Amino acid sequence: MPKKFLIIRFSSIGDIIQCMTAVDGILNHYPDAEIHWIARKDMSSFLAMDQRIHKVWGFDRQDGFKGILQQAKQLKQEKFDYVYDAHSNIRSLILKTVLAPIWKRCLGIGPKFTMRSKNRIKRVLLFKFGIDCFPMPFKGMLSFRKPLEKWGITNYSKVNEDWYFPLDLKEKINQQVFESLKGEKSKLITMVPSAAWQMKRWPVSHWQKLVNLLPDYHFMILAGPDDVFCKEIEEVAPDRVLNLSGKTNLLASCYLVQKSNLVISGDTGFLHAADKFKIPALSLMGPTAFGFTTGDHIKTLEVDMKCRPCTKDGSGKCKMNIYQQCMVDITPEWLADEVKMLMES
Repeated sequence: MPKKFLIIRFSSIGDIIQCMTAVDGILNHYPDAEIHWIARKDMSSFLAMDQRIHKVWGFDRQDGFKGILQQAKQLKQEKFDYVYDAHSNIRSLILKTVLAPIWKRCLGIGPKFTMRSKNRIKRVLLFKFGIDCFPMPFKGMLSFRKPLEKWGITNYSKVNEDWYFPLDLKEKINQQVFESLKGEKSKLITMVPSAAWQMKRWPVSHWQKLVNLLPDYHFMILAGPDDVFCKEIEEVAPDRVLNLSGKTNLLASCYLVQKSNLVISGDTGFLHAADKFKIPALSLMGPTAFGFTTGDHIKTLEVDMKCRPCTKDGSGKCKMNIYQQCMVDITPEWLADEVKMLMES
């Protein structure tokens, strides 16, 4: 009888991508395992990239407490052998209470359970008092693997390389981007100038200067509909910059990352997508603590400052006289040299 697993991770895109490494480990240990995943509804289509996941359960935040309780009852009917709480929040606590109550775990009955800790005390020590108790650089992908060691899952040698994208999506993107591209496709660089929080964004003026420093290259911008500042980057060289902000959904953007020659990004989900897809990338790491990548195909650019890291996600205020100095000091000239070395090698 195949083992049945449930992974609980609702969001965000970067964390979900890093958590997808758990699927590799589970299937290396239990090749016939049936894996389910519960995520936020708007992440469901994205998880469909990995067709080894038997079923993705979409949770709608608007359904609130009543909705998550109802979904917990539905999941209970699946009779999971293993439950992995990779989120550790109030919603996952409700699911855990229904699916693997503590009294059952104490008696050794019901599904086996493990959880990824958020290490809240260590976070307070790091961000409030500057006392670092984490292994640095902190690689989120590895932290999502750690809880599975409890079940003897340690082999990640075989990973998924057969990512699924619908044919109509690929045809649309090929027409929208690659067939209409002016210049050589081999000279196209993907830029991700946006991020959920302002502090972990590379300055717009730096992106503009980078475009000017690399006149032989074309650029593609991936960003959301609210990232209107991307227009300022496009206007530097409209004949060489394709601004796709707000024009692609999560799945389409991930497909473009997978087809990229090189991705340049701060601590974003698309950086972790490049890590997962084994696409070369330059990672611009500033104030955040937990966004470091795992693969050797990604190079991290960062400056050594005593105040780093100062935040888990880029929220909060910069305490330096030069706002965002940890990002500002990653100069366009430095990045341009790295781009040339990678693109010409």
